[in-house]
Formats: sequence, structure tokens, C-alpha cells
Amino acid sequence: MKYVLVTGGVVSGLGKGVTASSVGVVLKACGLRVTSIKIDPYLNTDAGTMSPFEHGEVFVLDDGGEVDLDLGNYERFLDVTLTRDNNITTGKIYQSVLEKERKGDYLGKTVQVVPHITDAIKDWIESVSQTPVDGKEGPADVCVIELGGTVGDIESMPFIEALRQLYFSVGQDNFCLIHVSLIPVLGVVGEQKTKPTQHSVRELRALGLTPHFLACRSAQPLLENTKQKLSQFCHVPVANILNIHDVPNIWHIPLLLQNQNAHDAILKQMDLVRVAKPVDLREWTRRAETFDNLTNSVRIAMVGKYVGLTDSYLSVVKALLHACIACSFKPSIDWIAASDLEDDSAQSTPEAYATAWKTLRGAACVLVPGGFGDRGVKGMILAAKYARENNVPYLGICLGMQISVIEFARSVLHLEKANSEEFNPQTPDLVVIFMPEGSKTHMGSTMRLGSRKTLFQTPDCITSKLYKSSKYVDERHRHRYEVNPEVVGTLEEAGLRFVGRDETGKRMEILELPGHPFYVGVQFHPEYKSRPGRPSAPFLGLILAATGQLEAYVKTQQNGSI
Repeated sequence: MKYVLVTGGVVSGLGKGVTASSVGVVLKACGLRVTSIKIDPYLNTDAGTMSPFEHGEVFVLDDGGEVDLDLGNYERFLDVTLTRDNNITTGKIYQSVLEKERKGDYLGKTVQVVPHITDAIKDWIESVSQTPVDGKEGPADVCVIELGGTVGDIESMPFIEALRQLYFSVGQDNFCLIHVSLIPVLGVVGEQKTKPTQHSVRELRALGLTPHFLACRSAQPLLENTKQKLSQFCHVPVANILNIHDVPNIWHIPLLLQNQNAHDAILKQMDLVRVAKPVDLREWTRRAETFDNLTNSVRIAMVGKYVGLTDSYLSVVKALLHACIACSFKPSIDWIAASDLEDDSAQSTPEAYATAWKTLRGAACVLVPGGFGDRGVKGMILAAKYARENNVPYLGICLGMQISVIEFARSVLHLEKANSEEFNPQTPDLVVIFMPEGSKTHMGSTMRLGSRKTLFQTPDCITSKLYKSSKYVDERHRHRYEVNPEVVGTLEEAGLRFVGRDETGKRMEILELPGHPFYVGVQFHPEYKSRPGRPSAPFLGLILAATGQLEAYVKTQQNGSI
């Protein structure tokens, strides 16, 4: 197994995940099989209980793993299906070591960070890197490891020591270290400063790791004298100093690496030149250029709770991007804080209220994504009502689907107190209930998680046609609440159709509103499986409807043209 380790220095948030993914793309384009591991040094066992404001979205895998959003980047870029074990956290490592200690596996020894924690980290990496993630037999050729945080963080020390030991044990032909660092430009002088990178590399070398490559993040391309300076003071050849400057879209990053012959240098470092094929990124280049050349845009109203941090909805944004490009449009997302639409805001923040409603009315379609808690729920209900009554294409995901059920029950069935058990357990009209298998005492990994089957009840529905008339779909879930099966009959009599259900037939998965241009709610999260070039069906349907192409698309599907 060959290992590529990507570390970060100076500041966090430089794009280590995108860099690691892009390195994987370039190596994959050379005919190699690639897997990846993300190391998160925090003590949480997984990302499931963290606030989206704190850490961005929680990405969900097929096996139900709640992981860091960077694993979403890996899946989208490399087109692989990862497992929960591909995300290593300090919490997981310590938990596994302490369980062994309680069982007596260490035979009375004093359990310490070195060697027990570091050995556990190495064993985990070596074991997970052997697991195929691309649907083929046998292990991959290269494992790309991203170490979260920045070099020098206290919590990442055991991981750096474990990776130093791993480097020593596998040998330098099987290990490649890429250090991502910032090259800032300060003040009116406009000079590219190398000192932060020098300090970062010095810190890394003091810990026993010397980078083979520097991936320098900067606003503008690096000047030649900046590269020379970095090479001299960081002991990295000029040819191995890669510049990842700002680009129009992140699909250009693998192309940047290719243009700097990064693939050749990495292959040479890991003694893979003989087995690799000439790099082929033609399809990737076409995709990046297509996006750059799009001129028309479609306005999408995203009505959510966490709109202050767009990373909270990263997979939703990517799924919209994939769908828009398939329809030859650029996405223009109008972020609307759901609470700004509420009547209370008209009194407390009238300007925000007026702006939110003006934005909503100016959008071509409305999307209400998932979320937890009751903040902003009234605003989401108003957004769903606006879309339903004004024939504006609407997609509700998870909470967004439950919102549309509550709104329909209140407005059409005149059940004014219709609500979810999550928001008002005492209401007499519970249309959304807590799932019987959920836990009310533990938060982590107690939801309905991972890939589950949804069976279409009829082929004569928009969603089935968007899924190419499949009888069922496997999509990823993350929820504690579901539509109350006891009210389904009443809702369907009033016109709402539940066209997708689970294998028992009692759990509602997809709803549609006949006669509406596009009014769809899904209990699952289709955004997690969206890929560049293979957009998610519900997202594609939303954008097709918003741009007036849905009817033609469905007809061509039925005729077998697409």
C-alpha cells in the first residue's frame, strides 16, 4: 500500500479536503485505484452530535456513519463509497483502546499514548486502507490520508507521531507527504510572504516529518522568486512546490495539479511510474469548462436554519450544482433564514422580513433542507404554503418533507394544531411522530441512519420517472421523526400522495402533490449520493421544473431517448 498524507499549516480552512480529493482524482486519472481516510483530532466519536455552525454539515454514508463533510468531497471527486471507518477520530481511537484495556488485552501493562494509542492509529489506518471502496475486489493502490486541523495542535500530536512511525515502517518509496500552507499577501507592498510556511514546515520537521511537496494556497499564482525562497528554506525541490491559487470553481484544482505535473512527481516519489498510465482528465476538463461557460442562471430560494454558514448545507449546494449543470444553468442560491419569514419578524426586524419575502417571491423554485429543533419552523411552513398555493416548484428534504405535511394538514384539512412531536408533543393533531426505534436519552447514532430501500407505490408519479422508472431506490437517511401512518389515509383523501414507502409500507418516504408543477417531499437525503455528471433525481426534477424542462424530460424518458 502506498500512502499520501496531506497535512495543513498556518491556519485551518485552507482546503486540505479539496486538495486531498484532487490528488486522488489525478492519481485515479493515471489508472490507479484510490481510497481515502480523514483523521479528525477532536474527541467526539463522530460528527453526528456537532452543530452545523461549528463544523459544517454532517455527511452520512451508506453504512450509517455520520462523518466529516470532507468525506463527501472524497465520494464526489473519486466516485467511491466510503465507510464509517474511513473517518478516524480521537474519540474512536481512545474508545477502542479503553475497551481493550477493560477486557485485559494489554496483560496488565500501563496503557500509554505511546505505544498503545499510536499503535491503534497505525493498525486502524493499515486495516481501513485495505478495504475496497470502488466496488472492485482487493485493496486499492494508494490511500490518501488527510490530517485535520493544523500542525502543532495539541490534539493532533498522537496522530503525527503515529504517522511518523508509519512512514518509518513502510519506507520512503511508499509514503508521500504533502503540506498545505498559506502564502498571504500583506499590506500595500503586495509581496507574497513565505515566513508562515517556513515556520509551519519547521514545526512539522521538528515532529519528525519532512514534506515532499508543498501545496501553497494563494490568491494569485506564485511568483518564481517565492518558489525559490520556499525551496531554499523548506528543503523542498522547486518542482515539488505546487501552487493551488484561487480558481473559478473547485473542479479546476485537479487540472491545476495536472498542469504543474504533480502526478508525475507524486508517482516518482512513490515508485509508481512503471504501473501508472498517462494521465487522462479529458472528462474532468470538459466538466470544468462547461460550468465556466454557462451564462443563464436559475434562482433557488434555500429556506433553512443554518444559512449563516453555507458549509452547513454543502452537499445540498453540490447537488444543486450538479442538477443545474445537467440543465445548462448556473445555480443562483438565495439564502433565506426561515425565521425572517415569520410574522414575529415583521415586528422585530421589518427590513429582514421584507427582504426575505421579496427574495422568496423572486425565486424560480423553493428548497427546504433538513434540520433539527423548532427554530424557524413557522417560516418554513410559510415557504411551503407559498410554493404550494402559487405553483412554485418545491423540494422538501427530511424536515422539509415533514414541514409540507404539517402545512397541508393545517391549510387543507383545517387542523390548525397539526404539528410534529418534535415541536409540540402535546398537540392533539400529531401528523409527524417520533420513530418507535429511536432513543430519547442518547443523541449519537440513535437515528434512522444510512442507506435504506424506498419502494415506489406506482410507476405513474414524477419521482419514479426521474429515477428512470425504477421500482425502488436506495437513498441515505438521517432522521428521528416520521409522518404519522395513522393520518396518511386522511391526507391522501385530501389530495396528497405518498408515492414512496419503506418495505413495511408504513413509513412514508416520498410525497407528491398531483396537479402541481413539482411539489415533492423526500424523507431521505438524496444530496449525499449526487455526483458530478450524475445528478440526484429529486434535485434534477426541481431544476427541470424551475426552468420549464420537466415535461419534455419526462416524455423523452418514457420514450427511451435518455
